[in-house]
Amino acid sequence: MKAQSLRARLILIILTPLLLISVVATAWQFHNTTDRAEEIFDRGLLSAALAISRDVAVSGGDALSPATRRLVSDTSGGELFYHVFAPDGVFVTGYATPPVSPFPVAAGPQEPQFYDAVYQGRDVRVLRFQDATVIDNVSGLFTITVWQDTQVRAGFIRDVVLRVFGVIALMVVSVALVVWFGVGLGLRPLLDLQEAIARRNPNELEPIRRNVPVEAQGIVSTLNTLLDRVSRRISSKDEFISNAAHQLRNPIAGVLALAEAVEKAPTPEAAKSRSSELIAAARHATHLTNQLLSFERATGSDVALNGEVLDAEALIALVVTRFEQQHPGYTVTVTSDRKTSHHHIWGDPVMLQEAFLNLLANAVVHGGPQVSRIDLRISASDQAIEIIVEDDGIGIDPADHVLAIGRFSQAKAGPGSGLGLPIAARVVENHKGALQIKPSTSGAKIQISLPVWRDLDAARPAAAPHQRHLSQT
Repeated sequence: MKAQSLRARLILIILTPLLLISVVATAWQFHNTTDRAEEIFDRGLLSAALAISRDVAVSGGDALSPATRRLVSDTSGGELFYHVFAPDGVFVTGYATPPVSPFPVAAGPQEPQFYDAVYQGRDVRVLRFQDATVIDNVSGLFTITVWQDTQVRAGFIRDVVLRVFGVIALMVVSVALVVWFGVGLGLRPLLDLQEAIARRNPNELEPIRRNVPVEAQGIVSTLNTLLDRVSRRISSKDEFISNAAHQLRNPIAGVLALAEAVEKAPTPEAAKSRSSELIAAARHATHLTNQLLSFERATGSDVALNGEVLDAEALIALVVTRFEQQHPGYTVTVTSDRKTSHHHIWGDPVMLQEAFLNLLANAVVHGGPQVSRIDLRISASDQAIEIIVEDDGIGIDPADHVLAIGRFSQAKAGPGSGLGLPIAARVVENHKGALQIKPSTSGAKIQISLPVWRDLDAARPAAAPHQRHLSQT
């Protein structure tokens, strides 16, 4: 999309309706001026006709008074022509032949008649007027015809409209200039903000604290929120890299030491024994690396973008099957209420499986040798689906609940990376749920709550392939 100048947009937004209003105003002014000009010029013709009738009666048709001559020579800015004839049709004074009238000559007095005609190839406006008077002992209705070139009227209308249009055009140009320079002044705080941001180095992610116009406060607030998220994300990455380097240092050093021991083994039997230890150490390092990657994926997973509609019971059934395949000596007892089959959740199937597998594996790794039972219970309400994982192992002391959920930490020293519960907690958190360690009289009890997916009908066509995928994995 082509970028547009804010100045150009404002000028376009302001000037477009202003130009439309100007066009309407000019058209209205033209129509109004035309009507007024017709009225003014017609009155001028009538005034001239009355003056001519008066002077003809006074002078017997021989001459017009100086005032009437001035009126005839310059009526509303143009020359006026006239013709007078007696009741018997005899020419009295004026120009020889008047324009032909479209109206019949009446036998008696009639109102002044205005009409348009052509005189010597030119369009004219004509007034025919009858007045009863006496000239040289001849009495009756004398007919006075007065006419004027219509170009005089057109010129008058054109001058008036051009003056109005000039004023409107000047106003539009003035508004455009005011908007152009006014927007520049109005945008100066934003340009200052841009310069201030541009002067920051990549490590300066502190919130922007500058006085900005009210209209820009939303943008600055959103940008500050983004900067805060980026800052926390970078801090999390830095912390993860630091912790990962710390956690991997010892396993890698152990693998290297065992590899050197295998190389320097005095006998084949010793080399074989140390090779087994090397393989176990390498597996431990691999598991730790996978756990670290899983934790990082759980931290950065965008469930809203990558999620899909999942059947809760199908997901749990798949997790239990995978767990029992990975740990042949353990069986998970699954119980669920009748409501569960009618509820779905929105989530990332891979990360949710990883979270539940970690919880089940934790029961084996940290529950101690006495673990003989792992129960998984599912219950549902209109708001959430709850999954409880409980074993009969050594359990977690209430004072260590916070420590157990912290990454790279364990409630009690033992095998494992200390990432099982943190991974599960982070995955559940990304799914808008909650993970809690509940008190238990025997073993550990972990409760997970996940929100129920509401828009099931709209998602049902797309959800079926995902559910088939879960059952076949």
